[in-house]
Amino acid sequence: MPDTIRDLRERRTQLGAQAQAVLDGARTAGRAMTGEEEQSFDRLLDERDQVDATITRAERLREDDRADATRTATDDNGPGTGAGDGELQARAWTAYLLGGRAALTPEHTRALNMSSDPEGGFLVAPQQFVTQLIQAVDDQVHIRGLATVQTLTTAESLGVPTLDTDLTDAEWTSEVGTGSQDDGLRFGKRELRPNPIAKRVKTSRTLLRRASIGPEEIVLQRLGFKFAVTQEKGFMVGNGNKQPLGLFTASADGIPTSRDVSTGSATGLTGDGLIDAKHALKEAYWGRARWIFHRDAVRRIRKLRDDTGGAGTGNYLWQPGLTADRPDTILELPYLTSEFAPATFTSGQYVGLLGDLSYYWIADALQLEIQRLVELYAETNQIAFIGRMESDGMPVLAEAFVRLKTA
Repeated sequence: MPDTIRDLRERRTQLGAQAQAVLDGARTAGRAMTGEEEQSFDRLLDERDQVDATITRAERLREDDRADATRTATDDNGPGTGAGDGELQARAWTAYLLGGRAALTPEHTRALNMSSDPEGGFLVAPQQFVTQLIQAVDDQVHIRGLATVQTLTTAESLGVPTLDTDLTDAEWTSEVGTGSQDDGLRFGKRELRPNPIAKRVKTSRTLLRRASIGPEEIVLQRLGFKFAVTQEKGFMVGNGNKQPLGLFTASADGIPTSRDVSTGSATGLTGDGLIDAKHALKEAYWGRARWIFHRDAVRRIRKLRDDTGGAGTGNYLWQPGLTADRPDTILELPYLTSEFAPATFTSGQYVGLLGDLSYYWIADALQLEIQRLVELYAETNQIAFIGRMESDGMPVLAEAFVRLKTA
């Protein structure tokens, strides 16, 4: 597997170099790319995007293989070595998913003694199950991986202190002077209160009995995907009412309209608009800043050029990363594409964002519960699992973000 990933990274580098060569050829000739060159350029970029996706999948598969090897080594020790509480809980949890409470032995029941429903409808998942679900969410959304994530263990909400009004600058004065009195320092608070999200997954009883992978992995795959999609939408465009406050939602509690910059066009993006957005963000944030666009916006940006060579013959603003460890950039800053970013190119719409996503805070109340519905779908030979968790999110520092809005 390492050789395969290394080969893929080398292939990515080669494709970037070939795309750059096409650009350089047109630039050296002092002309715009021909139609054939544009097709070649787009084909190389599309192929490199596919290689990027393959690398991501291969790296994830490698991590899964390592985890499987660790579990196999543990299982090979046999029950006689004295299984720990975590292993016992995991085995009990699998038995419960397969056969319900009736399948639990007294040993299993002791391992899963944190039931929240006296009728046996709910069981708190073993800690390993919870950790795997959070990891699945991390793998499938951009914002969570770059944001600041806080986990609430006892409190119902998270208060984030803010410096709403700072002191004015110090003053030049005399040796014995103390400067003028300043009473302007003001503090505030942002509050994150995790809101419940839930999803139901129905699974065939036959599949649970015959599947080549464990039934808990089937449930994790579907729940992980559905929870990831819901959270990504909330982090992007949530309105803050019993859901996260999104990056693309104008709000005095998050990113106000004062942080909006015009794209320079009512139906798209311009080079001037992107430059204005970059320089509306303080340089101190550039080190961790990321652009966020829908892929339709990235397609438009890739075709933008500067004016160094005259109309239609300048350099492309977008530059491919030519090495395996260097990302693609727009105006020297890396970008992310998200299917949940706005992509309506009409007057007065948000179409992009630049910011340091560490100033987007997420608060999780790690209270994952799985409810097993056995009789409700008995006629269709199915069992349903309902997953629930609680999460909230919001931007906590407006000046760390700039939004792009069509004119």
